[in-house]
Amino acid sequence: MGAASSIREHLDAVAVVDHHVHGAFVEPVSRARFEFALNEASTVDLPAWDSVWDTQLGFAIRARCAPLLDLEPHADVDAYWARREELGAAEVARRLTAASGTDAWLVDVGFTEGVCTPEELAAMAGGSSHEIVRLEQVAEVAVAAGGSYAEAFRAELARRLAEPQAVGCKTIVAYRTGFVLDWSAVADAEADALADRWRDAGGLRVDDPRLLVFGIRCAIDAGVPLQFHVGFGDRDERLDHTNPMHLIDLLREHPDAPIALLHCYPFEREAGYLAQGFAGVHMDVGLAINYVGARSRSLIARSLELAPFRKILYSSDAYGPPELHLLGSRLWRDGTASVLEGFVADGDWSERDARRVATLIAADNARRLYRL
Repeated sequence: MGAASSIREHLDAVAVVDHHVHGAFVEPVSRARFEFALNEASTVDLPAWDSVWDTQLGFAIRARCAPLLDLEPHADVDAYWARREELGAAEVARRLTAASGTDAWLVDVGFTEGVCTPEELAAMAGGSSHEIVRLEQVAEVAVAAGGSYAEAFRAELARRLAEPQAVGCKTIVAYRTGFVLDWSAVADAEADALADRWRDAGGLRVDDPRLLVFGIRCAIDAGVPLQFHVGFGDRDERLDHTNPMHLIDLLREHPDAPIALLHCYPFEREAGYLAQGFAGVHMDVGLAINYVGARSRSLIARSLELAPFRKILYSSDAYGPPELHLLGSRLWRDGTASVLEGFVADGDWSERDARRVATLIAADNARRLYRL
């Protein structure tokens, strides 16, 4: 009773740093738009016979979010949506994000359509807001500038990182090409020539692997934390090409570079290996925690197998429905409490160490990495 109660109480109370998140819906959206936003992998509407509510995420929303909207746990789907409509989008967002217990939001500002700004998120939910600069967005600005792409990219990146709210960078190379790449250095002349070709073709979406590598290396040279989307995402990516082991040549060249492997499922064990093997590598299992729902305890337990505890971070990767901002925190807290209680009950960990590690993962590791 003592250890279990103490650990769970500690996890319930500790404030988290969400080191990778997006804005929330604060304006009304249709039920179809809301449900589409709950389906991470599919990029098209589900067939009429299917339902996003009949998933681990759908069940988790009804179990854990319904009470915050004054409903019983496991409320009927139609009753849940009716209550959402009655309260209004802004009030739902305020209730759910505030209940996440988040002290700092590190917001990826590369994709902001239809959601609140970082400042609005912090004002509504509490805590402070910071920004993560998306490299592919920097590339789009640089190619439009004309002249030397390499010079324009470095200048735009420096400008964005000089903003007081900016604390790091992110790349979505996982979506654009995957990690099976030539990671060797890209000379300015090569980057300029490739950018000229991209510009002449009228492209907006950078997907040339060498230009992507150029941007990633510029971020590493800047010395700021660099986030890589890893693993689970929508069907635009080749999941088998997002195993973080494909990053190993880059990591061997830059073993101390501050790199955060985001999400990682189903490669959380490979990410743990890399976090143990390279001083600068950190990892989280955000995003997938929401989608595996009641099975998130197992995912959290696997993340604690090999990765050093000072290299594990918390994130929700919530985007759109504020239910995701709440669930990222709630499922992580409950799952971590269950796993750590088991370690203590088996005599493998002390209660003191369990509480200390929980605090490291919840916030302290991110505060150190991002210099918050």
